[in-house]
Amino acid sequence: MSVTPKPATGTDTSKARLRLWLRMLKSARGVEAELRERLRTEFSSTLPRFDVMAALERYENGLKMSALSGVLRVSNGNVTGIVDRLAEDGLVVRVQVPGDRRATLVRLTRKGQQEFARQAAAHELWIDELLSDFGAEEATQLAARFEAVTHREEGQ
Repeated sequence: MSVTPKPATGTDTSKARLRLWLRMLKSARGVEAELRERLRTEFSSTLPRFDVMAALERYENGLKMSALSGVLRVSNGNVTGIVDRLAEDGLVVRVQVPGDRRATLVRLTRKGQQEFARQAAAHELWIDELLSDFGAEEATQLAARFEAVTHREEGQ
């Protein structure tokens, strides 16, 4: 007697998607933990500091604190302490916005640009190593699929 496989149901599909999400989350958290550790040990830095410098690197003229918080999707309070420490280390500078006494822009200094370049190069190598099981084509396809999910969620 042969057994015919049971067709997939909506419940099977939803369970498979739930397992996918949980595995993605576990993988992302593992990669993030490894990045945090490597930034700490190799640069005496943190992932939030790296994220702030990465955001500022994309905006040569700098960003207001509120815009920086928006780019990073965190509260102003979270960013303020990080910016304070980056400024103490000479990696960022606060610049008064002309015509607005209350507003300041945050910009990377030359030292900050150089330090970010060093960290970004290492970060890219680490990601390449940590995701080495994925070929270029597969990585490109998966990135496009996740981008589509992101855009679908942002459009709702």
